[in-house]
Amino acid sequence: MLVVFGRAVVLYILVVIVMRIMGKRQIGQLQPFELVISIMISELASVPMQNTGIPLVYGIIPILTLLILQLLFSFLSIKSIRLRALICGKPTVLIENGQLLESALRNELYTLNDLLEQLRINNCPNIADVEYAILETNGQLSVIPKSQKMPLTPEDMNIQTQKQGIIIDLIIDGRVLAENLNIAGKNRNWLQKQLQKQNYTSPSEIFYACIDTATEKIHLQPRKKGADRKK
Repeated sequence: MLVVFGRAVVLYILVVIVMRIMGKRQIGQLQPFELVISIMISELASVPMQNTGIPLVYGIIPILTLLILQLLFSFLSIKSIRLRALICGKPTVLIENGQLLESALRNELYTLNDLLEQLRINNCPNIADVEYAILETNGQLSVIPKSQKMPLTPEDMNIQTQKQGIIIDLIIDGRVLAENLNIAGKNRNWLQKQLQKQNYTSPSEIFYACIDTATEKIHLQPRKKGADRKK
């Protein structure tokens, strides 16, 4: 039993490290070769995890081999446009100038029902409102509505807007995020003064705090009375 537990822990840690090295992608954003490698890694990890008769190294070596292949393919796709098209494929236009391209739908084995479903998901239920619909290499559908159907922007109405900042977390569950505090260009003394202005004495009293880098306004949400505190 301990052997099975130990093998499971080793393979789990290995797979997590491998997936982390492969990059930050959601399943729906994976390229075809990345999805294939991910599936194969999960299969290779499950076999030696269940069967203690198979040496653990027989699972580790293939997983590391697939990691090397994935990194190699990714490097080649970055360096060569032709190889990128061969490995990842090319986007396919399914709707052009408001017209359905039947040949493109057939070539991609994409049914009209699938297209209509994706248009509804993209808030374009009416094909007549679509200028272009492009099937990306990862299987997602990019929809570009006609100019008359695009939402208004401040620029369209000649309205001047303020610079958009980023929200940086400063305190989470009573703990000060020192790295984020440095990124915001602040220090603990500044944070302590901000807390005192709102009648708080310690970060441990705060459940969540963040700062808007554009306006430098800080938002605080105190802990509820009686809430458990981590030490």
